[in-house]
Amino acid sequence: MENKYEPEIMDRVVSISRVAKTVKGGRNMRFRALVVVGDGHGRVGAGIGKSIEIPEAIRKAKESAIKSMVDVTTDGTTIPHRYIGEFGAGKVLVMPAKPGTGVIAGGAARAVVELAGIKDIRTKSLGTANPLNVVNATIDALGKLRAVEDVAKTRGKNPEEIL
Repeated sequence: MENKYEPEIMDRVVSISRVAKTVKGGRNMRFRALVVVGDGHGRVGAGIGKSIEIPEAIRKAKESAIKSMVDVTTDGTTIPHRYIGEFGAGKVLVMPAKPGTGVIAGGAARAVVELAGIKDIRTKSLGTANPLNVVNATIDALGKLRAVEDVAKTRGKNPEEIL
């Protein structure tokens, strides 16, 4: 099933939480796993899986994440411009950084940025610290980034006119 020409997909478990459903006989316990996947070359996605057993929840989350992968526009080792991604109560500000800066990001956002293959970036989580919302807000921000050439083509102008 794996294509030998495509980059290998890496995954990282961001959080595992125990969730319960109250039923007639008591509580049904399950595990919910949040997994981020990426190829390190501009594609990243996140997924959730639930199961009675943790490994099964992680497997389901990884399959879900692969289906939801988005392309990330990069400018060398960083991103083209700053943007605020939103998801629920989570807001994440992503900012370009000079080469050599490294990845300056907190827990959940760091996993997304590293698996996307971005080497120099600064992020700031605004709002909630809920890992699910932070991960989805970071993916929203990275997915909506656009290169100057793309914007120029859309507007029918030269890239120099936009800058």
